[in-house]
Amino acid sequence: MSVAVSLADAERAYLADALERLGPDAPTLCEGWETRDLAIHLVIRERRPDAVPGMVVAGLAGWTGKVMNARRHDPYAELVAKVRMGPPVWSPFAVSGVAGLVNPMEYFVHHEDVRRAQPGWEPRELDADVEDLIWSRLRRQARVMLRKAPVGVTLRREDNGAEAVAKASTPVVTVTGQPGELLLYAFGRRSAARVKLDGDAGAIARLEAADVGL
Repeated sequence: MSVAVSLADAERAYLADALERLGPDAPTLCEGWETRDLAIHLVIRERRPDAVPGMVVAGLAGWTGKVMNARRHDPYAELVAKVRMGPPVWSPFAVSGVAGLVNPMEYFVHHEDVRRAQPGWEPRELDADVEDLIWSRLRRQARVMLRKAPVGVTLRREDNGAEAVAKASTPVVTVTGQPGELLLYAFGRRSAARVKLDGDAGAIARLEAADVGL
């Protein structure tokens, strides 16, 4: 089994455990969402292909919202069970190549969305191969994830100094951290990401004030 698929499966299990433990009304880092909302999102993502485009295209979000609202009275335990179970065989997300491509980062971030919204959290220590996988994916996606940044952005690995240009512009802000932390930053979870920002003070302020990230 590949590192990507192993990570996706592990993060799915961790997330399902957390959702079950915390119940339907716990906070998450997803703005406006509690744990029930996050569970519904994941179930819809893997079981309603017609609603997936609205998760990334603003003009289609209305339909996705309607599909989600229709599931709000589903028993929470059933929603969590479906998250844990994974996609049905007919879902595109059941194809190993698709799952290995899109699920590792999705489930890692959403697991942290739940973990880091609770008091007393601390960053996890990830295996080196997991950090390398996250960094590899982040390097390819960073320009899309941070394309709206008002300044240049360079991501730097804390452990080995490797860098990736996320936005080629000036002035430049360098964001340093472990790959998992940098991924959370790029996904817009900036307040919960353990990173260090270096650069012109004004540029840092502009970046921190901007609505950037997926």
